[in-house]
Amino acid sequence: MKNIRYIGLDAHAETIAVAIAETGGEVRSFGTIPNTPEALRKLVRKVGPAEQLRICYEAGPCGYVLYWQLTELGVACEVIAPTLVPVKAGDRVKTDRRDALKLARSYRAGDLTPVWVPDVAHEALRDLVREREAAKKDQLRARHRLSKFLLRHGLRAPKGIKSWGTKYMEWAQRLRFEHYALEATYADLFHEVEHVGARIVRLETAIGEAIKELPPTMKAVVDGLQALRGVAQLTAVTMVTEIGEFSRFSKPCQLMAYAGIVSREHSSGARVWRGAITKTGNAHLRRITVEAAWAYRHRPSIGYGLRKRQEALPPEINEIAWKAQHRLHSRYQKLTGRGVLKQKVVTAVARELLAFAWAIAVHAERSSEQGPRAMNALT
Repeated sequence: MKNIRYIGLDAHAETIAVAIAETGGEVRSFGTIPNTPEALRKLVRKVGPAEQLRICYEAGPCGYVLYWQLTELGVACEVIAPTLVPVKAGDRVKTDRRDALKLARSYRAGDLTPVWVPDVAHEALRDLVREREAAKKDQLRARHRLSKFLLRHGLRAPKGIKSWGTKYMEWAQRLRFEHYALEATYADLFHEVEHVGARIVRLETAIGEAIKELPPTMKAVVDGLQALRGVAQLTAVTMVTEIGEFSRFSKPCQLMAYAGIVSREHSSGARVWRGAITKTGNAHLRRITVEAAWAYRHRPSIGYGLRKRQEALPPEINEIAWKAQHRLHSRYQKLTGRGVLKQKVVTAVARELLAFAWAIAVHAERSSEQGPRAMNALT
């Protein structure tokens, strides 16, 4: 199509800086507009028609609202990974206008990398899962503050009582202090621990209810991933919300790179150097996968909980999960036998765990899609 206009948007909470790059022509600033749906519609009408526009903006705190608004107007829009935008060496001037011009110019040249954009329902579930993750971090901080307060005053739980269990909380609730200031401080710290605990319970209950309303394909992937050892419901739904469709990755190594769990490399000529993992991908996915990978330090086995999760799953998925147990445990044993640090070993196991998760998820997606097609063919 001729006369394509490439538009870069530097979006903020209240304003949007706009720049336009003509096909084979100049790159110019179009000014600044309010960040409202009405202003966006006016912009499309002025620079349109919509089918000749290609618009991009960087992913950031404004989310995907602009993307959804533009696609509803029939405009092709892409959300760009901000860390992968080319930067000139020595460029020390940064303004909204210059950022929009750079986006438009780089977008026309094909130098930008778009990110995957979830739909509204998927984004809602991801917000819920991430809120639970934030609550777990708040709980850790609250528990640390309380335990350090008790330690400063020489108070420790009796031997045989596990920290933060039911007996521990009963013991902590009975503690009293001589001074009013200490009593008030302790009451606030203890209340915060209880409050965050109740908050986590509410969020996990909400996640369980949300899973029941998932589309059939997504629900099949969540169930299938639970065939893996160390991957229960919360881990599986976190993987699905962070990755979306597993089949959008043609190879498992692409999924590993998306999680930032592949080795960084600096090679030239005959010299090859690989270092620590890149950590340039999805941090939420990387964290949950590494946590799950610790389960493979144990010998392959199927416990009661894992057996219950695998009961209703297809044999093909369970077979992949059983292969994963043998492969990943063997990998753990070999690396630890060489004296590699356990944290590094688990990271290597997590990288391969993503490959098995990819295989299961792609199988579940294809099976779920073929089911409705077969029913339609029969009817």
